[in-house]
Amino acid sequence: MLPAQDVAAIERLVRVKLPDDRPTALWACWNHWIAVPSGDQAGIISILGLTDPRPVTFALGNDIVDSDGHDDEPGSHGRFARVFVTPELDGWTFVLGAWCDPCDAERSEDVLRLCTRLSARYGHAEAYYYGAQGDGSAWLVTEHGKVLRRYSETGDGEDHVLTLGDPLPFEQERREELGLHPVWDAALESEDDADAWQWAAFELAPQIAQHLGTSPLHIGSETTSRGVGVIALTPYGVAHGVPTGAYRV
Repeated sequence: MLPAQDVAAIERLVRVKLPDDRPTALWACWNHWIAVPSGDQAGIISILGLTDPRPVTFALGNDIVDSDGHDDEPGSHGRFARVFVTPELDGWTFVLGAWCDPCDAERSEDVLRLCTRLSARYGHAEAYYYGAQGDGSAWLVTEHGKVLRRYSETGDGEDHVLTLGDPLPFEQERREELGLHPVWDAALESEDDADAWQWAAFELAPQIAQHLGTSPLHIGSETTSRGVGVIALTPYGVAHGVPTGAYRV
């Protein structure tokens, strides 16, 4: 843990940089995020049960969740310890970090629960996973407190157990572009058809996010921003502490 004087120095540096800080695309090796069509950052933080929010620049927020996502020490919960909650970006607030993963074996059901709660309050909430190195996609879409769709395509043999709801219109359109039946049917599809869909679905999460609203992977300096982003502790971070690391400010 940093000495108090070092923490104070970093916080002063962040305050100096924040007035000129502009949105930048938020990319990590493994991208996980919750998207809510609201600028109510405080309300979203409260519903998610996050604590100790501290202002950060876009670079610092992105570096922290990217670094935490690489914490794979046995028994460690470091990758779930913190999230970056953005300011309002074109009418949306994003919560980024592995804790938001809609397809993780440990996190998927809690993420589903939290997204349904958010959608009951704000009308709509989504959660995504996208592996930037060809590691697949997953998406969860909720509306007015109910799950519309959850789907995962990561190459894991247990992906199918996460499937909920009917394919989204965007999914059906993409399948038709591939020459497939819009709704998957084992009786109608060959192994080649299944492979074609799997490879296409690996890349779909950012596309679905853009189609339904926007994506933190595609924001930029032209994005309308209101407020200040924060790093906040999840219940894992409170219980187990946070990983150490060196980050950009």
